[in-house]
Amino acid sequence: MEYFLIKILCYFILAELSEVVYSASNGLKWVRVNVPQYRVPGEIAQLQCDYDLGNDSLYSVKWYKEHEEFYRYVPKSRPQSISYTVEGVNVDMTKSDSRKVVLHSVNWRTSGFFRCEVSAEAPSFASAQSEARMEVVSLPEEDPIISGVEEQYQIGDEINLNCTSGRSRPASILHWYINEQQIQKPEALMQYPTEHHAKGLVTTTLGLRFTLSNRHFLGGSMKVKCVASIAPVLFSEDTETVVKSLPVMRDMREALLLVKSSSSQSKETLTFGLLIFSIIYLMVT
Repeated sequence: MEYFLIKILCYFILAELSEVVYSASNGLKWVRVNVPQYRVPGEIAQLQCDYDLGNDSLYSVKWYKEHEEFYRYVPKSRPQSISYTVEGVNVDMTKSDSRKVVLHSVNWRTSGFFRCEVSAEAPSFASAQSEARMEVVSLPEEDPIISGVEEQYQIGDEINLNCTSGRSRPASILHWYINEQQIQKPEALMQYPTEHHAKGLVTTTLGLRFTLSNRHFLGGSMKVKCVASIAPVLFSEDTETVVKSLPVMRDMREALLLVKSSSSQSKETLTFGLLIFSIIYLMVT
């Protein structure tokens, strides 16, 4: 008899648990965050929080930068939305709601991880969250500078040049080209320490060392080019995070040096005849 009662009791307990699991499976399912990959100081950033409540009702949406809450939306409260003071976060309350938060005038301190936490009403009280990182970057205003140029060279001389980028954040990536062919041999490239400036801006310098030979000249001239580019790399530790696919600007600046043969000197003597700076902006989707 006792065994029979215990068996019936276990049956009801399992039935209760099954109902809870079923209820949860039909409730809040997922939360995903979409943020801009990066922004320039002064720009607007829209942070999107998408979620599937299933059969649940929304209790609240909370936004955090790192571990500090800066925005909360509660449908049953009055007012429904409220913002909190967090350094680097300026919420535009007129454009923010239960699924998005608009930040105006982003600055260096805005960079970081942004997390959206969604909670459901009773009886499930389910909660889920997701996060993604946004970087505020500064594109270089100056062209890269090629230094170490001599007035003339002879075949067999060593060319010893340095290319220094404009100030940027993050650091510019530098590449050397000879006649449009990128130089990738480690022995020809000299790495220098990054130079730090105010407001987190940095400059990078990359050296080029090679011995001049006839093979470097096409039609009597050789083009030596340094390209500085900015391409922020973002990272995420949350498998549920979705980084919004927005047009990403890649800022590229070139310094082009043209070496020509001199007709007034011997064929083995070369002079630098032209120094050109050009700016190229590319939009990459």
